[in-house]
Amino acid sequence: MRTQVGIIGAGPAGLFLAHLLKARGIESVILEGRSRAHVEGRVRAGVLEPGTVDTLARLGLDARLRREGLVDSGLDMRFRGRTIHLDLPGLTGRSVMIYGQQEVVKDLVAARIEAGDPLLFDAPATAIEGIDGPRPRIRYEQAGESRWLDCDVVAACDGYHGIGRASAPPGALTSYEQSYGFAWLGVLARARPMADMTYSNSDRGFALCSRRSMSVSRLYLQVPAEERPEDWSDARFWDELHARMFDADRSEIAEGEIFQRDLAKLRAFVGAPMQHGRLFLAGDAAHIVPPAGAKGLNMAVADVRVLADALEGFCRRGDTAGLEGYSARCLDRVWKAVRLSSALTGLLHRFDEHTPMQRNLQLAELEYIAGSPAAQASIAEQYVRLNEVTD
Repeated sequence: MRTQVGIIGAGPAGLFLAHLLKARGIESVILEGRSRAHVEGRVRAGVLEPGTVDTLARLGLDARLRREGLVDSGLDMRFRGRTIHLDLPGLTGRSVMIYGQQEVVKDLVAARIEAGDPLLFDAPATAIEGIDGPRPRIRYEQAGESRWLDCDVVAACDGYHGIGRASAPPGALTSYEQSYGFAWLGVLARARPMADMTYSNSDRGFALCSRRSMSVSRLYLQVPAEERPEDWSDARFWDELHARMFDADRSEIAEGEIFQRDLAKLRAFVGAPMQHGRLFLAGDAAHIVPPAGAKGLNMAVADVRVLADALEGFCRRGDTAGLEGYSARCLDRVWKAVRLSSALTGLLHRFDEHTPMQRNLQLAELEYIAGSPAAQASIAEQYVRLNEVTD
C-alpha cells in the first residue's frame, strides 16, 4: 500500500490523528496489531479536558459523548477526615467531562470504518525502514503474510512497548523514567457514584472514587506493585475503600457488584525528542504519566493536534517548519503535565520509605492547600487546562 501518513496504533493518539488528517484532506492508513474487540475493550481513564471535548466536537464525533457523558465540576482531596473541594468552574471557568477512554475509542473506530477509511486490525507492525530519507515504509503482518506500507511520514502511536520509539537509531532519543513501588487496583462497580471525583490520602494509603455513569463507579486503591487483583474479594475491597475514604459509618460510598478488576503499575516516562527524521512519536509512545491528574489521554490528543497542523503544512505546501518544531512545541507542555501528575502522586500516596518527618511535611502541604485559594486555583487550572493547544 501507499499513503501519505502511516499510523501505527489504533489507540486514542492514532485514531484522533487519522480523523484530524482526514479533515485536512490528508490520507492515512492505521495499522493495529490487536483485534478490534481488544482495542475497544481496554478500560482506561475517563476524564476529558475541555480541549479533548472540543476536538471531538470539531470532528463532529461528539454526539454520544453529549448524550452519555457526565459533566464533572468538582475535584475533592481528603486527608485527616477533611475535604478540600475545588469548584472547577468557579476557579477556572471550565469543567471536565467523564466519558470512558474505551468509549472514545469506540466512537472513533466506528466513524473510521463507516467512512471506509483504512484501519487494519490484527496487523502488527514489525519494522520501520527509511526514516532518515523521504520515503519511509512500515513492514506489517496480516493474515500470515508480510506486507509493506509506503508513506511520506510515520506516526508512531503504538504505546510504550511499541516498535515506534525503538526504531530510532541508538542514541537518537533520551529516556527519562521514574518507577513507583506501588500500583492502583481499579474496579468497576454497579453502584451509585459519589458526586465529585474524590482523592484521599489516608494513613492506610491512597484511594480514589470516580464515576463512569450515574450507576457505575470507577474506584481505586493504592496497593503493592506485585499485588494480584484476584486476591481482593469484594468484601475486602469495600472495607478498605470505606476506611481510606474516612467513611466510618459506611453511609457515603454506595456498594454494588464489582464486575471488573485491573492493576496499573505507576511510572513516569518521557522520551525526547519526540521525533527523528520522518518518524514522529505521539501519546504513550512518547510519554507516560502516573494516573493521578488523568492526563494521559488528554496529552495524546494535544500531541496529535500539533502533529496534524504540522503535517498539513508539509503535505499541502512542502513546509517542514511545523514538523521540525513538533517535539519542541509538545515537550514544554508534556513536562508540565508530568510535573503535575508526579506532584499529585507524591502528595496523595503513602510511601514506605517516608520518614515521620516526610509524612508530616506531606500533610502540611495538604493543610496549606486547604487554606489557600491561590493554591486551589493553581491545581484546578492545571487539572482542567494544562493540555490546551492554540491553533
